Parts: sequence; C-alpha cells; structure tokens
Amino acid sequence: MRRLAVLRHDVPASLVVFLVAVPLSLGIALASGAPIVAGLIAAVVGGVVAGALGGSALQVSGPAAGLTVLMAETIDTFGWQVTCLITVLAGGLQVLLGLSRVARAALAISPAIVHGMLAGIGVTIVLGQLHVILGGKAQSSAIENIAELPGQIFDHQGAAAVIGLLTIAILLLWPKLPAAVRKVPGPLAAIAVATVVSLVAGMTLPRVELPGDLLQIRFAPELPGGGWVDVAVAVVTIALIASVESLLSAVAVDKLHTGPRANLDRELIGQGTANMVSGAIGGLPVTGVIVRSSTNVAAGAKTRASAVLHGVWVLVFVVALAGVLGSIPLAALAGLLVHVGAKLVNPGHLRQVLRHGDLPLYLVTLAGVVVFDLLTGVLAGVALAVLLMLRRTVWSGIHAERHGDDWRVVVEGVLTFLSAPRLTKVLSTVPDRANVTLELVVDYLDHAAFESLTTWQQAHERAGGTVTVDEVGHPWFGKGKEGSPTLRRTAAAQAVPRWLAPWSAWQAADPPLPGQRTHRGTAEFQRRAAPLLKDTLSGLANGQKPHTLFITCGDSRIVPNLITTSGPGDLFTIRNIGNLVPAGQADPSMNASIEFAVGVLGVREIVVCGHSSCGAMGALAEGAPPGTALAAWMEHAQPSKHRSGPVTLDGELPATERDRLALHNVLQQLDHLRHYPLVAQAEERGELLLSGLYFDVGAAQVYLSDPARGAFVAAGSPATALPAPAGG
Repeated sequence: MRRLAVLRHDVPASLVVFLVAVPLSLGIALASGAPIVAGLIAAVVGGVVAGALGGSALQVSGPAAGLTVLMAETIDTFGWQVTCLITVLAGGLQVLLGLSRVARAALAISPAIVHGMLAGIGVTIVLGQLHVILGGKAQSSAIENIAELPGQIFDHQGAAAVIGLLTIAILLLWPKLPAAVRKVPGPLAAIAVATVVSLVAGMTLPRVELPGDLLQIRFAPELPGGGWVDVAVAVVTIALIASVESLLSAVAVDKLHTGPRANLDRELIGQGTANMVSGAIGGLPVTGVIVRSSTNVAAGAKTRASAVLHGVWVLVFVVALAGVLGSIPLAALAGLLVHVGAKLVNPGHLRQVLRHGDLPLYLVTLAGVVVFDLLTGVLAGVALAVLLMLRRTVWSGIHAERHGDDWRVVVEGVLTFLSAPRLTKVLSTVPDRANVTLELVVDYLDHAAFESLTTWQQAHERAGGTVTVDEVGHPWFGKGKEGSPTLRRTAAAQAVPRWLAPWSAWQAADPPLPGQRTHRGTAEFQRRAAPLLKDTLSGLANGQKPHTLFITCGDSRIVPNLITTSGPGDLFTIRNIGNLVPAGQADPSMNASIEFAVGVLGVREIVVCGHSSCGAMGALAEGAPPGTALAAWMEHAQPSKHRSGPVTLDGELPATERDRLALHNVLQQLDHLRHYPLVAQAEERGELLLSGLYFDVGAAQVYLSDPARGAFVAAGSPATALPAPAGG
C-alpha cells in the first residue's frame, strides 16, 4: 500500500515541486551573490537529505529567499569558500540544538518579528533586483540601491527591462488563467516564456553561467585567515534564522494536512545535517520553504518520498539539461525574485499584526533589515518586544474620581516601583480630610508601591481624612495600614470572586452599616458588572424569553442563576417558603405565575429546587407555631410528609429528617404541577420537561432527580443526562 501511495501521489507531486524549485533556486542564488549552481546544490541536498531525515513528512527544503540578504552580506565579507565553511558549522549547530530538544524555543520569537523580517527581506530583494531588471547590478545595501535607482532608470537597458517586466506580468496573470493552464507552475512558465522570447528576438543579455561539468564541482570549505569572532557570529546568525524559518514553516505545513504532526527536534536535526552536506559540496544554506511545501501538499503528496524525489529530479535535470539553464536571462530570474520579494510583504500578515497591536515590532524589524542588515533588524525587533513585554507587565492604570465630597482612587494592573511616581502624583491630588476609597485591582504589589500606599494612607488619616481599602482579588494590601505586606500569592487559590462572595467576604475591611450594604452593592454593580452586562440587558429591554420556570425556596443561601450557571433572561423564578406548589391550584399567585410561564412565555422546562437545612421542612417535621401564617402555608406541604418509601442522594439517605423531607417535597411538588392543565398538556405533547433539583448547601453539590430510580444523583454523572423536550 505504501508503494502504491508513492506511485499514485508522491511521484506526481514531486514533479510539480521540482518544476517550482528549479527557477526559484537559480533566482535565490543570483540574489545571494553565490555561484548559480550553489542554489541547485542546495535544492538537491535539501530535498534528499532534509526530506529523508527531517521531522516534517511533507515539508520541502531548499535555498530560501529569507536568507538571501544575510548570505549576500556573508559572501561579501568572507568570500564563497569561507561561507561554505560557515554553512557547515551552522548546520552542526542546528544538529546540536535539535539533539538538546530546544526546537520549540525558537517559536518564542514573536510572529510580528518573523513577518517583519520576511517583509524586510522582501523589500531588500525587490530594491536589489530592480537594478538587474534594468540591466545593471545590485548594490551592496538597500540604501545604496534606493540612491542609485533613479540613475539606473534613466540608463536602463531596454532588452533586460522587457524580459524582466514580461516575467513579472506572467507571474501576476498566471493565477487568473484557466485551471488546465495553471497545472504548469507559474515560475516555470514565466522563466520559460521569457527565455524563449529573448532567444527568438536575438537579445544580447547576461545569462546564467554554469561550470562546464557539474559533476566535477569543487567548492571545498576553506578556513578563514582570521576574524573568528565574526565567523562565529555569522554561524550563530545563519543557524538561528534558518532554524526559525524551518520550524515556522513546519508548523504552517501541519495546518495544511491531516497527516502526522511534525517532530520539531528531528526536523532541526534533518535541516542541520542537510546544511552540513550542502556547505561541504558548495551549496547555499537549506531551510524548510513554505512555498514549495504548500505546493507539495496541494499536489497531493502523502509521504516524505515526494520531497526526496523532487531533489532527485533537480539533480537529473541539471546534469542532463545544463545547456538549457545557460540560456536563461538573469533579468528573467530578477523578475521572478521581484515577484517573490513582493509576496514576502504579505498584507495578511500585516493585518494580523495590527489586530494584535504588534505593529511597532513589525515596522522596527522591517526598517532594521532594510536600513542595516538582517541580524540588526531581528535583534532590534527582539529588543523592542522585550521592552513592550516589560511595559505591559509593569503597566498600572491609576486615576482618581470624585463623587460629591468623596473620592475614589482606582489602581489596576501591576503596581511596582516603576509606577510609584505616577501613584504619588495621583494621590497628591486628593484633598486633605476627604473620605477616600482606595480601589486596588492589582496582580502584584512590590515593596516600593506598598510603602507609597502605606505612607500616604497613614498621612491622610492623620490629617483627618478616612481611607477605605477596597481590594479586588488577592489581598496584597490587606494589612497595609499596619505595615504588614503580603509576600506571596499563597491565599489566591482560596480567594472567592467578590461577585459571588457574601458581603462579609469583601466588605470586612470596613464593615458598612446595615442600611449601607445595598448602597455599596449597587455601586459595585454599576462600576463592574453593568458595563459587562449592558449589551445583554439591552437585548432584553423589550421582552423576555426564559427557557426555564424555576420554583425554589426563599432561603437566602439559594442563588438560582449561580447553581445553574445561567444569566439574565434565562430563568423565570418563583420563590416561596418551602418551594411549594399548592395542590388543587389553591394559590392564585402560583396559578398566575405558572400560566404566564407556560402559556405566554412558553418555557421548555419547569424545575422545582429544594435544599438542605430547609427551615420550612423543619417546620413541617416539628410543626409550625399554631395560628400563624407559616402554619397555614405549611398545610400545603402535608402531602410531602405523608409520602412513603425512601428517597436517596447518590444511594444514601440524608442524615436528618428535614433533609429527607426536602427530597420528598421536591417530588411531591412535581406531582402537583402535573395536575395543572397547561402543564399536563405541554408535557404530553413533549414540549415541556419537569425536573427536580436538590442543593446540598454545605457540600456545594447539586443533585438532579432520576424518575426511573426514584432518587437524586449528583449533577454531572451519566445518570443525570435527561432527554430534551420533543422538537427542542
């Protein structure tokens, strides 16, 4: 079966990738200032060695446009033979990195830096190759290319410009042609057409130069005469950039297919081995290349055999048809590179960077690559990323708000010594003897910030003012007034979100008078919850469509939306003493509520919820004081008291009589509901589901009734999966 997959899928795919790889490899060698054949050597080695040893089965490797600027600088500085040695050493470093299993660390580099680097490379390639299209030579830097470009335009050679522009035009138009035509790769078609036109027209143009016998190539690496520090820097730079580009490409290729995921450490070892071989026999550095890899996947490749075979086809083609390659005009390859370079400035990447707020990283890296060199640009991007990370980490929002005669100072984020000057400035705007609420929503509070707050609080209170500390989240400043800092987040796991906590949990620092509790709670809602709920509530402004009628006890410990994880507009809630539904429709208020919920609102479920330690069930068990309203109301619960048979919680009987009664009571109220005509009819049609709930307050555990077993089971267990009403 594997051989069949190779024949049916991998062989055709390898031929397509080979056709794309040849012109790109020639163009990249041209842009790098390397011998033209070095690009083809890298294509062969990248396909065979990296394809066989790498960790990404469908990734195709070869010379990459992303390294052209760096390689041009390296060749210009050290010469070609020393550059081959640098490539070998860079490959060895990649192997060591792969063996040390640190491949994923390369992915820590911000995508904005990678995209900025590629864009900078693209701009540099375009600026240099425009000179070649115009019949000249690329200058040594992007700035010089820009400075010389006007003069080159005036002194251009018409034949070269025609061939270069023809190549670009074909590449731009190719994606718009019929699918049958596009089966031929665009780069191959553009180079072939431009070459034929130049030969038919008899144009005298610089063309690709290859050695007479490609099998007799001797580009042995050579030791440098000195400058080993510079050599070491070049080795590390090439190794890191080639590794990052290969790993990012492997991750991107994984998103294009459903086969096995890439082993990044093995991929790095395969890439390093390929670079050692390529440098040793006179080839350019090898990386995983997304253009060829995506072509490989799109062409239907199934195994790594496709990448290996593409390298074999490159070798066969170059050896057999070297004369054909010698006919290709350099202007055509330059046109291909201008197109490739322009595509490196990817608008899609720029939009992603903008969405994530990382445009400065992108622009700084791009500018650094274009104005200086690739290493400087990447290092500038990394340095800026570190600075932005520090800024975001230590950022704190500090502002003061006045409410009548009272003041509120709000501090958000990380509060460290870096924020102390601004903190002191804001605190100084609060007048003496004012009543101040210090609202701290901080992730961390260091010594300097703690001292600033403590000193100010003590001074303000000595001057006759008051300071109420309102700390949201971890209590970093919980004992600030006494000068006792919180050193660690040891209590964070025990902290209760204040919107769920009882009043005492978040107002204990300054207990309000009983009449002030609701005032403080509503103020808290307006400041924190209202902005988050405004959109939801605005959609409910003109009507409600709850899915559940929830009947429960009036006990303050039962919060229906909390135990059902629901929100505004979800539950139509009825609360009374003992969560009772009087038999015989004896209570007009309950009748009206049920009729409205089922007949008008069309709820799909009715839930009756009882709970542990219920006072009403205690009154039912022990008898309510005679002659009281409670005694009259509890008459409706008498049927629950006379139910027979045990009702269990997960197979166990509750320990107290009132809890046992609470379970019977829930089931009894469900029976009463089924005597309401609207309820009975909707249930019979399959449009309404009746459910029983029991909440164990002390254990914070919800139980659901299981009608088949006559018991209650813990929420979340398989037995609690109830059928939905028909049609819902």
